[in-house]
Amino acid sequence: MININNLCVSLPSKSGRVNILRGVSFAVAAAETIALTGPSGSGKSTLLMVMAGLEPATAGQVLIGGKNYATMDEAALTKFRGAHIGIVFQSFHLIAGMTARENIMLPLELAQVSPPEAQIRADQLLADVGLAARAAHYPAQLSGGEQQRVAIARALIAKPPVLLADEPTGNLDQATGDLILDLLMKLTEQYKTTLFLITHDSKVAARCDRRIEIRDGMILDGSSK
Repeated sequence: MININNLCVSLPSKSGRVNILRGVSFAVAAAETIALTGPSGSGKSTLLMVMAGLEPATAGQVLIGGKNYATMDEAALTKFRGAHIGIVFQSFHLIAGMTARENIMLPLELAQVSPPEAQIRADQLLADVGLAARAAHYPAQLSGGEQQRVAIARALIAKPPVLLADEPTGNLDQATGDLILDLLMKLTEQYKTTLFLITHDSKVAARCDRRIEIRDGMILDGSSK
């Protein structure tokens, strides 16, 4: 489902170019759950953003479902991302002026799905994440855990084959984080979604099928459970 081939990202600086990713390569099977681990500054978030098509690579290839990002212009990549990739951020990124239901419906509205159909699917996901009674609440009226549930539902509403998550439990207390992780694992299994998540938490990594470690912009040899 995911193939990353010799991926490189470098940025200019006053002292010359800084290499963020240095020849990263790996593959992820359909419906596999992967934890990406590594110290701060190792390139984890940059890798996730390139995989999401939100930052460009300097060299190398990103293929999702066999589709090569290099063959797409910006409009095509945006359309592809909307249909094939869900993204969950650590900081939720909900729109303050929209209700939970409206936030979840947004990706379908951008894809020009009819409002009645979008609402039906949003309400189903609200039930799946245990927030049916909070559909009309705004983000400021929700707890951090509830906001992250909405963010997960929004990421899954288009039924993308790939879900990318950047420290999805990082801003939550331990108990709430455990509940969110349980929910994430349950829903990705239910929807047969390939999950690729960044985490610093060894307990979170242990819940995934496989762990990939990155250091200094390079994948360490091999991967482990």
